[in-house]
Amino acid sequence: MIYLTLFLAFLKIGFFAFGGAYGAIPLIQETVLAHGWMDEAMFSNIIAVSESTPGPIMVNTATYIGSQQGGIPGAAAATLGVVLPSFMIILLVSSVFKNMVKNKTMQAALKGVKPCLMGVILATGIHMAVNIIVPG
Repeated sequence: MIYLTLFLAFLKIGFFAFGGAYGAIPLIQETVLAHGWMDEAMFSNIIAVSESTPGPIMVNTATYIGSQQGGIPGAAAATLGVVLPSFMIILLVSSVFKNMVKNKTMQAALKGVKPCLMGVILATGIHMAVNIIVPG
């Protein structure tokens, strides 16, 4: 039962965590404290460790909390729950985009955007180079 609870709790976090991992920390904290999985001091330590280890903070935190509550299957359930919403959204967007790319109007729009993006990238590079060469 803990595996389903972990999966559903982190699935909810994955769906409603807008603004990246730092925006998700309060949601993770609320969920973890509500389930009694750890206290605030331990949660602060987990966030510090998650920030210092390689990988996304949400995934690191979910994996650790899942591991503490249900061992390796718990870690897998929590991690799957937190990454599944993003995976599904990217899958949906890519399938829609794949169909849109075949549209002649979209192809024309993309051909127009390419030179603009190249100009923005070039302008940014020149701006950075000038700031490095001529400080101040």
